Amino acid sequence: MGGFAMCGSSRNGFVENCNQIVTDIICLFVSDFVPLHTEKCKTDKIMTIDITFRLLGSLALLIYGMKTMSDSLQKMAGPGLRHILGRMTGNRFSGMLTGMIVTCAVQSSSATTVMTVSFVSAGLLTLAQAISVIMGANIGTTLTAWIMSLGYNVDLTTVVFPAFLVGMVLIYKKRHSVAGEFLFGLAFMFWSLVMLSNVGRDMDLAHNADVMSFFASFDTSSYLTILAFLTAGTIITCIVQSSAAVMAITILLCSTGVLPIYMGIALVMGENIGTTATANLAALGAGTAARRAALAHLLFNVFGVIWVLAVFYPFVDMVCEIVGYNSALPGQTTKFPIMLAMFHTCFNVLNTALLIGFIPQMERLVCRLLPDGTEKSKQPATLHFINDGVMQTPEIAVFQAQKEIVHFAERIQRMFGMTRALIDEKDKKEFERQYERISKYETISDNMEIEIAEYLGQVGNEHLSDDTKEKIRIILRQIGELESIGDVCFKAARTIQHLRNNHEDFTSKQYANLHDIFQLVNEALTQMLVVISGRREDLTIAPSLEIERDINTMRDALKAEIVSDLNALHYSYSLGALYGDLISACEELGDYVMNIVEARLGKHLLVYRGLQMNLDHKTVSIDGTTVSLTRTEYALLHLLLANQGQVFSRQQLMDTIWTGVIVTDRTVNVNITRLRKKLGPYAQNIVSRQGFGYVFEVI
Repeated sequence: MGGFAMCGSSRNGFVENCNQIVTDIICLFVSDFVPLHTEKCKTDKIMTIDITFRLLGSLALLIYGMKTMSDSLQKMAGPGLRHILGRMTGNRFSGMLTGMIVTCAVQSSSATTVMTVSFVSAGLLTLAQAISVIMGANIGTTLTAWIMSLGYNVDLTTVVFPAFLVGMVLIYKKRHSVAGEFLFGLAFMFWSLVMLSNVGRDMDLAHNADVMSFFASFDTSSYLTILAFLTAGTIITCIVQSSAAVMAITILLCSTGVLPIYMGIALVMGENIGTTATANLAALGAGTAARRAALAHLLFNVFGVIWVLAVFYPFVDMVCEIVGYNSALPGQTTKFPIMLAMFHTCFNVLNTALLIGFIPQMERLVCRLLPDGTEKSKQPATLHFINDGVMQTPEIAVFQAQKEIVHFAERIQRMFGMTRALIDEKDKKEFERQYERISKYETISDNMEIEIAEYLGQVGNEHLSDDTKEKIRIILRQIGELESIGDVCFKAARTIQHLRNNHEDFTSKQYANLHDIFQLVNEALTQMLVVISGRREDLTIAPSLEIERDINTMRDALKAEIVSDLNALHYSYSLGALYGDLISACEELGDYVMNIVEARLGKHLLVYRGLQMNLDHKTVSIDGTTVSLTRTEYALLHLLLANQGQVFSRQQLMDTIWTGVIVTDRTVNVNITRLRKKLGPYAQNIVSRQGFGYVFEVI
């Protein structure tokens, strides 16, 4: 920041020294390739190269500033953007208004359009809703042209450096770093506009005979000239991938008086077509729905250009009258930036007004141009909602990953259903066919975990808000647990296969018990699907906890039954071991399901079999009956139960539970004794390790 704070004379001297160094380097380079016959010729060439670099650098700074500002605004908006686009598009007018507001907010019609295309691909928006949003985005993007025209008519240097200073302070305050990034982007954008204005003055194109004669050679009253500049604007925007940069060049040329207003407006019309390339390129690798939305954007702008061309000169004259421009009066070039911004606004507003009533017809047209089944999917067969071909904002990427989680869970439940059916399958060929399907599903689950994780890894390379980072962590945990469920299902299938290979069979009682515990697991999986596909605010962890408790209770009863049956020689030890393995597999599945539910809803309960701690209400219950504990006893149980298997020394307990209070080992022992008495059957789980301390032991 020291460079920004230096006084004007020092700064000018520094710039002059830098310019001299650059000039000397350019001179050496140019002298090898261009014969410099005179000192004046040499100076002119160097000035031309210097101005070219300043022009390109200013444009690069403009693009960077707008991108930084747009990204930071999207991060500040967070999930709000997705909810706005998803919920405020009930009809064509609300959709149009939504697109306009979002584009004004993020200062990028490309960002809004790409988000909209992604939403169509993810099934969040219909094509008709997407078209209305795109229409609004075209109106919202006109704000950028007005900001640029302001930069050419108002000295913005007074706000640039304070914005840099405040932005730097906010960036270092991590809590407000996104706001700081926004200010930096805004400052860069304003600074680039100031530099572009200075470059325009230094170029002095109005007094350059060659440049003036070049543009004067075009007949502004000829449609061929208008079409030529329209095509040039389209091509340049497609190449640069930034309509803002092309608009800045257009304003620069018009404000210097070199480019006649008719040609400048033709370039603006071309920019409107060229800017659709971003969404169309992004949708190339996506599905038909996304490609249709991108095509609708192109058709909307092309139609607008066609009808404006039909009334081009009267339409431009009307805009001139609105702005107060009179070509007969001298010194009117200062109004050209405002003229271009006004034309851009009138063009998009009128085009939307004309076409908003024909959205159903546009929808039918793009469906005819891109019928179903014309594209070849390039995405992996295992994924349905993640499209690598569509550019994503982090929020949309996370949203699509969440939908993919639901698809993953549905596939895992089908895999469990196959494993469950395998128990009763007696036909050898059908058994082998079903076992092979389970094996393939296990491979698919492994691939899905890797593909979703890699996709989120790419998203993680972006600058993310804390909320989005937390969502990604939750999804990564969920896919890991889902893959583990697939592994356990395949392990259970192998156990059943081992049973068949040994030519053994379960007793009718064992079959009945297995059907019962498998039914409980299926209920747990069904409830898990409800949790991960529903809204967190409308859900509770209680049903899943109840099912998991039933699974654990049945597991304990069946394990005890196995011991007594083996002692009574009701079946062989090997059969009992296979039977026990399937029961253990069901208990594992219940644990993984609970991990997924807890990752989704948060862990507000601590549970060990019938012992339950409600962390929200600070209550403890045993088999549904509330147990009255003191604050100290509750804190002790919470610490031990939350860290099952971890030994805490008496000193650690004193430092954690009795913070700031002087107590002795006897105080710890007395409170542990009282807690054990109140826990009834779970008193035995709080174990004293001689010479170490206390631990909540899983028995």
